[in-house]
Amino acid sequence: MKNFGVLVTLFVLFTACGNEGGDSNTAAFVTYLGNDTLAVEQFEKTESGITARVILRSPRTTLSSYEVELDSTGGIASMQRIDFPLDQGFEGEGEVVQSVRREGDSLMVEVNTDEGTRNYSAPYEPGVLPFIDMVHWPYELAFNRALEMDQDTVNQQMMTGNRLSTFVIADIAGDSMTIRHPYRGVMGVQVDDNGNIQMLDAGLTTRKLKVHRESSVDISTIARSFASDDQQGNPFGELSGAEEADFSVQDADIHIEYGSPRKRGRELFGNIVPWGKRWRTGANRATHFKTSADLQIGDLTVPAGEYTLFTIPEPDGGTLIINKQTGQNGQSYEESRDLGRVPMHISRQDSVTEAFTITAEETDSGGVLNLIWGQTVFSVDFTVE
Repeated sequence: MKNFGVLVTLFVLFTACGNEGGDSNTAAFVTYLGNDTLAVEQFEKTESGITARVILRSPRTTLSSYEVELDSTGGIASMQRIDFPLDQGFEGEGEVVQSVRREGDSLMVEVNTDEGTRNYSAPYEPGVLPFIDMVHWPYELAFNRALEMDQDTVNQQMMTGNRLSTFVIADIAGDSMTIRHPYRGVMGVQVDDNGNIQMLDAGLTTRKLKVHRESSVDISTIARSFASDDQQGNPFGELSGAEEADFSVQDADIHIEYGSPRKRGRELFGNIVPWGKRWRTGANRATHFKTSADLQIGDLTVPAGEYTLFTIPEPDGGTLIINKQTGQNGQSYEESRDLGRVPMHISRQDSVTEAFTITAEETDSGGVLNLIWGQTVFSVDFTVE
C-alpha cells in the first residue's frame, strides 16, 4: 500500500505555518493508523459553533462537511452534515445526509439515505456534543469546555445514535489530559492553555490511532488525491476486516472466524499487542473456532463444537485460551467459561504478513494451528481423535 502518511506530510509542509502561534480557532487534525493516513480534518471555531471539512478513508474515502451551532451550555443547538461526491470533491454539489436540531429535552435527528429518510430522537443534556467515529473535532470542543469548568474530571455527554454516552475527561498535569471512551479505553491528550488538542494518542485503545494538530492543510488537494486512489481500486480498506476460513485436517472440518487488523508499519507484539496481557487474537468480534471432530490440543481434550480463542502472547510463546462462550465481542471474556489453556510455540518467518492471519494445517502427526502477523508466528500442535 502506498504510504499516504508521507503524502499528507508533504502537503502539510507546503501549506502549514507550523504548529505554534496563528489562530487557534482555525486548525487541522491529521489522523494516522501506523504509517497510513486515516483521516484529515480542517475546522474553524466561530462565536456560535464550528464548521469542519473531513476526509475519512475507511473503508472507502468519504468527504463530508459539518456545520454546528452550539447553545449557551456548549451543547448542540443544531448540526448538519453534507457529503460530497468523490469525483468533484469539496468543490462539488453536496447532499445533506444528516440534520440534528434541539427541541426541548430532545435532539431530533433526520438521516437521508438511498433507501429514504429516517427520523429518530436522542436525549438532550446541557453541553452534549456529537460523537463521530474516527473524527476528532468534537473532542476539541469537549476539552475546551472541560478546561473552562476547572474540574479534575468532567463527564462529557456525547450523542451516539439515539442515546447519550459518557466520555470521562481527566486533568492529569500541566498540558496532559485524558478522555475515556465508554468501551474502547483511555486516550492521552496534550492540550494548550485553552484546551486545544495538540496531539491525541489512542495507542492504549482498541483503535491505536494518533492524531496531530496542524495549523492548516490543503484539504481540497488531499481529497482529490485520496479520491483518485479509491477510483483506481486502491482504497484504504477496513480497519480490521472480518475473515472466515475453512480447513480440512485429517477427519476434522475446521471453521475459523476472526477480525484481521493490518500491520501498517507498526511494531506489533510487545507494542500494540503487549506481552503478558490477554489479547482478543484479532479484532472486533471474538475469534471463533469450530471443529467437526474431537481434537487433542496439547494436554487439553477439545470436543467437537464451537469455541472462542484468546491468547496471552509472551516472548517465549505464551498461552492459547480456549473458551466455551460464543457470540461475544472480543473484549468480553469470562475466565470461568474456559475449556482450558495450552502453551504456544513462537517462531519468526522471513516474510512479513501484513494482515493478521489464522490457519490450520495438516501435518504428519495431526495438525497445527498458526497465528501469523508480521514476522511472528504463534503455533499449537493438535491431533484429531
